[in-house]
Amino acid sequence: MTVQQALASSGIDAREARLLLAAATGFSEAAVFAFPERHLSPEIKKIFLEFANRRRGGEPVAYILGRKEFYGLDLAVNPAVLIPRPETELLVDLALERNPASILDLGTGSGAVALALKRHRPLARVVAVEASAAALEVARRNAVKHGLDIEFRHGRWFEGLGKDHFDLIVANPPYVAAGDPRLPELRYEPVAALVSGADGLDAIREIVPAAPAHLAPGGWLLLEHGQGQESAVKDLLRAAGFESPGAWPDLAGIARVSGGKIE
Repeated sequence: MTVQQALASSGIDAREARLLLAAATGFSEAAVFAFPERHLSPEIKKIFLEFANRRRGGEPVAYILGRKEFYGLDLAVNPAVLIPRPETELLVDLALERNPASILDLGTGSGAVALALKRHRPLARVVAVEASAAALEVARRNAVKHGLDIEFRHGRWFEGLGKDHFDLIVANPPYVAAGDPRLPELRYEPVAALVSGADGLDAIREIVPAAPAHLAPGGWLLLEHGQGQESAVKDLLRAAGFESPGAWPDLAGIARVSGGKIE
């Protein structure tokens, strides 16, 4: 079987097929594309067909490969953590604009947001909290891989932080509503990191009122949320004492991050 034949018979998206074949061969995606007549060894063919079969079954490419790029970082991922999404890069952009000296990342998962912030603000203190021990291990491995010094804490939201105060708190909490019709498409990802009550806002309702006690004067809270949730999140921010809360759209024009400043 040649490269061209393998790609044509995979039964999956062409770009994803090239990615998976590159992983199976150890070649770059460009090299796979450049030599379609190259014959595959039986071992590589077997690996690729297994990858393609898993993808046809709905398993995300990132879990098959065991990695995902986020904000220029190659991160290890597995089913213990959510796959980092491009829209979450907005959360990092907004955080960096505020140039904080200390940052708290709630529900860090793979460590994507915390690591991106530490990479671009190496002098900042970055603390990352995660309730899942399995996810926290993934985040720790990613920090070691990239040589980034993150303070990891095992706990739910603000557990174990004592009286620590931060210039900025960021969170990409679960915000999908129970029963959302898109959930079957996300069945390989950890439900606890996706679903948050009947309207998807339970986690945000926990985080927002508790955040001011952990913010320094003038500190910011920035939260990623789902489409159509910005008004409810703004109301929660106002009720917790945040001044003039705002919402920011992602590249698709969807209000994706809301936040406010505490005086």
